[in-house]
Amino acid sequence: MKFRYIILPILLCGCAEYHSPAHEAWGTYLRGASFTDMNEVSRMAKRPVYVGAGGQVIDDNIIKSVTSDFGKNQPLSDNAINVAYMSKLEYELYDALRKPGISVQRAGSDVVVILVRDAIMELNAPDISETGDDTLKTISAILKKYNATFIEIAGYTDAMRNSAAANTLSMDMAQRVGVYLAQHDILPARMFIVGRGASRPIAAQDDIGRLTNRRVEIRISPAR
Repeated sequence: MKFRYIILPILLCGCAEYHSPAHEAWGTYLRGASFTDMNEVSRMAKRPVYVGAGGQVIDDNIIKSVTSDFGKNQPLSDNAINVAYMSKLEYELYDALRKPGISVQRAGSDVVVILVRDAIMELNAPDISETGDDTLKTISAILKKYNATFIEIAGYTDAMRNSAAANTLSMDMAQRVGVYLAQHDILPARMFIVGRGASRPIAAQDDIGRLTNRRVEIRISPAR
């Protein structure tokens, strides 16, 4: 009987449901993140802060690992190294995220993970769902492995009459995902967080398309 009382609390703790922390605490988790689009200029401006916070860049060890796949005597350009490193990341994400509402795509040397809102969040509440917890935990583990990268987390909504409300909602989704990643040991200095409202739809604005347009996109870029 004693054994039973000892084991039960452990099982309950292991199955605890995830909830986002209080909104007023988000700034603490996201300290060091940039709230702007991730582009070449913003990455260059952020690099000293990122490195100063312990961020990793593509170094000799990564280069050796990448070039070993192409033969010892075949030098690769910086761009080819970026592409090879990100290809490994892409394949790991693709293999791990074969779930409805989730896709992994290439955009040049970048990798983009598209997460439809209903695939990661509660249907009727602004919080991470049990399925989303599992998905984001998987993404966090892979981002920790491929840590020589910057991350843009962008929230999007479907077409809404009130553009201000759309921007607020999309930023809420993006920050919520950013907080989750930060809680799972992803350095906030790697992150760019933006809410783009109803801009850049990827589907029609019909009933089915609206569900697709409500999404979070995680864009991953090599850090050099």
